[in-house]
Amino acid sequence: MRLLPALLMALVAALSTVACSEEKHDTISLSADPETFPTMRTTNVSTTISDSGYTRYHITAPLWLMYEEASEPHWNFPDGMFIVKFDNDMKEDGTFTADTATFFSNKKLWRFDRNVRIRNINGDRFLTNQLFWNQNTRKIYSDSFIHIERSDRTIEGYGFESNENMTTYKVHRPTASLPTEGFGATSNKIISN
Repeated sequence: MRLLPALLMALVAALSTVACSEEKHDTISLSADPETFPTMRTTNVSTTISDSGYTRYHITAPLWLMYEEASEPHWNFPDGMFIVKFDNDMKEDGTFTADTATFFSNKKLWRFDRNVRIRNINGDRFLTNQLFWNQNTRKIYSDSFIHIERSDRTIEGYGFESNENMTTYKVHRPTASLPTEGFGATSNKIISN
């Protein structure tokens, strides 16, 4: 009888060893389309970007979707984004907003769509429906209609190119350049294509 508990313990140990040595693998197959199924989803984004020890940008967005497995990897901000730019003293020196934004990560190219509004360090205000920012060339451009409000005049036209700070820019096909004040016949300058 004394051997029975020992035998039972040995049997349990042997069965446990056999049961543990058999590995069981279950594979779950997901058939998610990488073009439409994001690899990351983040809500209520609020982040800062620093450069050389200075905070340069504060970005907020309701939704950020990353499609890194898509044929053309990209990030999507379908509910828009808002950016505040800061100088070295953390003073606001520009703002940017768009209804939607897409970043093509391999190309380092941003596309902003619908209700794109920018205010630069000089207080100039820009409004367009589509704008691109190429981080490789450090240029901002658009083929869409652009409306620019400066302290001295309002400029409108089609096609636009600028540096990243939106301080040196050119309207390719201007349609109007109107002074802010004094809408007299001699002070108006209208340019047609």
